[in-house]
Amino acid sequence: MGEKEKGAAMATQIRRDVIRMISSAGHGHPGGALGAADILASLYSGGMRVKDEKGKSRDRLVLSNGHICAAWYSALSLAGCIDRKDLNGFRKLGSPLQGHPSRKHLPDWVETSTGPLGQGASVANGIALGLRMSGSDSKVFTLVGDGEMQEGLVWESLMTAPQYKLGNAVVFVLWNGLQIDGTVEKVKNLEPIADRLRAFGWETIEIDGHDIGAIQAVLDRPRKATGKPTAVVARTVMSKGVSFMENDRKWHGSCLSKEQADTALAELGKSASFSDYPAAGGSK
Repeated sequence: MGEKEKGAAMATQIRRDVIRMISSAGHGHPGGALGAADILASLYSGGMRVKDEKGKSRDRLVLSNGHICAAWYSALSLAGCIDRKDLNGFRKLGSPLQGHPSRKHLPDWVETSTGPLGQGASVANGIALGLRMSGSDSKVFTLVGDGEMQEGLVWESLMTAPQYKLGNAVVFVLWNGLQIDGTVEKVKNLEPIADRLRAFGWETIEIDGHDIGAIQAVLDRPRKATGKPTAVVARTVMSKGVSFMENDRKWHGSCLSKEQADTALAELGKSASFSDYPAAGGSK
């Protein structure tokens, strides 16, 4: 299986897991999680150094829009970082897989607890600067939501990265055009987002956030620091992959019923019950 096919297969499994996890928990944020599946799959199927090996430090990922963490947890499990059995405990008391990423509960992979929007990108700058000062060529990948970009703290971080020439920082802006209160354009318009990022000093790339090949091309860029951080404006679709959910903002934070979950899983190519998880290390 080629890298593109591997990434696509992983993205589909992430979407299946998201539906099962959130439906089992009875609450969560499926819309953004489904929309981010292709990017997370590309990262964890070979686009980033997931673990330390051969004397090279792993890359870091900061999920600034922490509410979409169901997709991240799935990617971590498929990459062998956490036990797939733990997905059954999503958003349950005592589980390491909390409703927002918690460094206390998952210290090996969560660089900073996220949930309050806008903070992740600033923390990522600090991590990137620390890695560069230590001589590491590791990258720091940050995912931010388009609605989250309305937070002032995000723009402070966007000014800071070019100032310190953080060429090891890569920010993916997940741009589906929707947030809980409506369209991003009507709530607080951020366009032309790519031009604004370029004006702030970022090397800016615009891609289809569901095109595995385009995502992998970004991730294959040389590690040699150019002195300019990279911003990737990834145009995505909320709830991508499930037709009755796509482009509907109600799925930002709404849970599917069991019947809706079964319909979604059937559309994704798996009709089994959403509570049916494979054993640790396995894949369905």
